[in-house]
Amino acid sequence: MENIYIYGIQQIGIGVDDVSYALKWYASHIGTDVPVFDDGNVATYMAPYMGGKPHEKRAILAVNLKGGSGYELWQYIDRTPSCAEKSLNLGDLGILVSKVKSVNIQNSYKRLKEKHVEIISDILTCPDGTKCFYIKDPWSNILQIQESFDWFSKRSIDTGGSFGCVIGVSDIDNSKKLYSDILGYDKIVFDKTGFFDDLAPLPNGKGQFRRVLLTHSKKRSGGFSKLFGNSQIELIQSLDNYIPKKIFEGRYWGDIGFIHLCFDVHNISELMKKCADAGFPFRIRSSEAFDMGDANGEWGYLEDPDGTLIEFVETHKVPVFKKIKIDLTKRNPNASLPAWLIKGLRFKRIKFR
Repeated sequence: MENIYIYGIQQIGIGVDDVSYALKWYASHIGTDVPVFDDGNVATYMAPYMGGKPHEKRAILAVNLKGGSGYELWQYIDRTPSCAEKSLNLGDLGILVSKVKSVNIQNSYKRLKEKHVEIISDILTCPDGTKCFYIKDPWSNILQIQESFDWFSKRSIDTGGSFGCVIGVSDIDNSKKLYSDILGYDKIVFDKTGFFDDLAPLPNGKGQFRRVLLTHSKKRSGGFSKLFGNSQIELIQSLDNYIPKKIFEGRYWGDIGFIHLCFDVHNISELMKKCADAGFPFRIRSSEAFDMGDANGEWGYLEDPDGTLIEFVETHKVPVFKKIKIDLTKRNPNASLPAWLIKGLRFKRIKFR
């Protein structure tokens, strides 16, 4: 099983009710303006999480070539996606916050404020000493704009892609069996318990929590790892009498909100065996050659101990230049793609005013 590679976080999935508008918003505000694929295939494999039947959908994966992971913007076509009946709070179970890179936190704050984005905090200091602030997208998803010093390329925009997320869990030590032992987030940046000023502006953020910020001690290699860069996962657990709820309880996967965390990997078959042996069996598995718009690969999902969906994608072919696809199956899996080749994706960039 040593031939398993996790190249990094490929994307965070977001359920929306208007994927075209979502692409425009994330492109013009965050800089994720390079669509990697635009997929209109009927969603069949995820039926167990969609009421037991396939549904028509449209999904767009977009990235920011400044560096970081992308967003898969996902919309039902044959039904109206639902929002959570009650507002989501810190301490609930699932993906609560997406972390977004900033090269200059002051500039990011000023620019997004001028764009009339819903900013829900001042600039704050995180427990690791970095500066951050929080915003909401048009679907009330919370984004943490945070200082980063890890970049792939230069661009004029002050923000990059995502570099991780905050996940609500019921038992941090139990959750680390997946995130640390399997996914490689084995380095603890901090492990703190108490009340936190940087969480106070968030829903239920004035409560008492245990927070563990994890990163990977081993530098990711291979594939698109240079673009994805270093990443973090913060596990957060409520210590009050608050009764947590699963953020998609009573709803379908693909409804409004953060729907999954996705990793780009090599040797998904062996990874599936490793996960099953550790007590995390794949719940969903695609065919070995699955078309995702112009891209091609295979993928699968497992659940973390609280039911949060984690996706793994082994990319086979991905379009870079017009009508030219990279066949990743013929490359050394431990060799990163040349930077110039990844930067070729810029020719797919879209522009919004």
